Amino acid sequence: MSRQLISSEKFPPKPHNNPACKVPGLVFCAGQTATGEIEQATTALTKQKTALQNLKEVLEFAGSSIDKIVKINVFLGNMDDFAAMNEAYIEFLPQPMPPRSCLQAVAPGNGTVIEIECIAQA
Repeated sequence: MSRQLISSEKFPPKPHNNPACKVPGLVFCAGQTATGEIEQATTALTKQKTALQNLKEVLEFAGSSIDKIVKINVFLGNMDDFAAMNEAYIEFLPQPMPPRSCLQAVAPGNGTVIEIECIAQA
């Protein structure tokens, strides 16, 4: 099975990670966070929407889309942000919603409060 690593100017590969990997029929997206100026945003809801938008852009660059997500994982730095994340999630993703896991994770200390990864159909 061949795999194609996916990256772009906006989502460049890192020495230890790539934004996505495509194999026949599936796209695996690495965790996406809020990036750029939005990282300074004060509301958790804004950050959730930005992380989802970044995930959408990676999927589209890989030839997929958010309506082809088959599994999504959300990692929150603080479970107090769950309601804001859920609100953004419901507004952003099309029905029917894919299966989702949501866990609290230790924030890496760089201002990240959310990371979202997924598996989607290609």
